[in-house]
Amino acid sequence: MYSYLNGKITEIKPNKITVDVNNVGYEVITPNPYDFKKDELVKVFIHHYVREDAIHLYGFKSFDEKGLFIKLLSVKGIGPKSAIAILASGHVDDVVGAIEMGDAKFLSKFPGIGPKASQQIILDLKGKIDLTEAARSLSTNIKEVEEALKSLGYRAKEITKAVKGLDGSKQTNILLKEALAQMLK
Repeated sequence: MYSYLNGKITEIKPNKITVDVNNVGYEVITPNPYDFKKDELVKVFIHHYVREDAIHLYGFKSFDEKGLFIKLLSVKGIGPKSAIAILASGHVDDVVGAIEMGDAKFLSKFPGIGPKASQQIILDLKGKIDLTEAARSLSTNIKEVEEALKSLGYRAKEITKAVKGLDGSKQTNILLKEALAQMLK
């Protein structure tokens, strides 16, 4: 139902954050809440999870994290708690690499994931995780920044240097400010 929230972080707790969007506070469960900073304007990618006894919003810093979370939920025996634990302890690329390589030992190191569950993750997801589409959608913000810099008269070499390392999950206006600050260094 929800794709993302653009807003300001108003509260950070050990397993969740509160995102203020137009004076409405959304409580969002996230793998690493302390990756966010209080009063920071952010784009949080959301997965709306509904059970008969609960409705939760799970939030992620990147579209790839959200995509992996959804894939993990599709595995028999893996619920949101286990999927969040995997994302909190491991980087998306490392987890995907372990799944593709069939590295059950790596997956077993996450809280709540034993040998049986790690084998099930590999069995269900090996060869089925394609996060490149997510990466392409995030690069749209970077492309918009490149076009804005080009229209301001910057050369291609300067633009490439300025956008290198930008986080494509942030809003375009924030990325533009960061790119301009990078050029002034």
